[in-house]
Amino acid sequence: MDEVCSLLGVRPQTVYAYVSRGKIEVMTDPADSRRSLYRAEDASGLARRKKAGRKHETLAVNALFGSEPSIPTALCAFFRGRLYYRGQDAVSMAAAANLEEVARLLWDAEQPVDFSSPAALPSPGSGKPGRGVAFASLAALAATGHSTRGRLTRVLHGEAQSLVGQLANAFGARHGAKPLHLRFAQGWKQSAKVAELLRTAMVLLADHELTSSAFVSRIAASTGASLPACVLAGLTTLSGPLHGDASGQVAALFSEVERLGEDRVLAHYLSTGLPLPGFGHPLYPDGDPRAAALLALFEPPPVIARFIHKATQLTGLNPNIDVALAGLVAHHRLPTDAAFGLFATARSVGLLAHSLEQLGVGQVIRPRGRYVGPAPEASHGSVP
Repeated sequence: MDEVCSLLGVRPQTVYAYVSRGKIEVMTDPADSRRSLYRAEDASGLARRKKAGRKHETLAVNALFGSEPSIPTALCAFFRGRLYYRGQDAVSMAAAANLEEVARLLWDAEQPVDFSSPAALPSPGSGKPGRGVAFASLAALAATGHSTRGRLTRVLHGEAQSLVGQLANAFGARHGAKPLHLRFAQGWKQSAKVAELLRTAMVLLADHELTSSAFVSRIAASTGASLPACVLAGLTTLSGPLHGDASGQVAALFSEVERLGEDRVLAHYLSTGLPLPGFGHPLYPDGDPRAAALLALFEPPPVIARFIHKATQLTGLNPNIDVALAGLVAHHRLPTDAAFGLFATARSVGLLAHSLEQLGVGQVIRPRGRYVGPAPEASHGSVP
């Protein structure tokens, strides 16, 4: 890694971004499974292209697509393959903290955070818990919400608490004053042991630095949009299968495994060169510590456990948090939309943290476009 960073003149995080975009191939070192090897030809070719021309527009494109994120934040960061919330190790926090305590840390709130909510969000249609109710209800709140401009931070914290609590209700948590993981367990008719797993998962999912959903929420906040609008903007982005709904792809994969067996499914994916959903992560080349922490607390169904083990052995890629989340849902037969519900509720804490932090900047985020279309027609009356 040090050699690649030196050759390209970038930080490790940028190298991970290049790997995720397919610009640099990576594999596990056969001599030491804790290390990763990067293809020298890819790194050298990328260095030549970078040296050939770093025009202004190239720098702008790179800033938007992951090369060098330019938005300063004190919320979340990665150090040596670990995730930190305001300098505190997220995995260590997940051993005992709940989402309310993480929210207080990320929001820099003076008072304890309370997500209790006596009533659910207004539920259009059938009112069946899930993302349909959550999104439609947030949209209604966003349409009538107050701008964040000119409001005290403690007032915004109060509104943020209410939003997260009501969002949990929309995904099936029971109303009441208990911490969210207990309310989810009660709403989904699960034991206290499962509630502990839900607590761990939500703490691990609360934030992940400047993701696409966090960026969108920050853009909305920079315009003075209401907090429900900021959360809605972020959650609709989170719902993409390449982001927060990746566990849905893993769930579909697990269904195949349970129907056809792990060997048959693995043979199909490996023989066709299809990537296995949920394995590998560009920011964690040595393995997603969030997944390892959650998977250590429960045993997925036997056929899925065998699949995870064999897939890791055959590909060298470790399961990421999406595998752990889908495995948790499969093991305890949670509701169909439970994985996304947990992810969305937990990550709404991070989205609100980014929105609140952005308010202190006082400047609208307005990237410039780099026009690549047809040349404009000549203006009427122009001189030839």
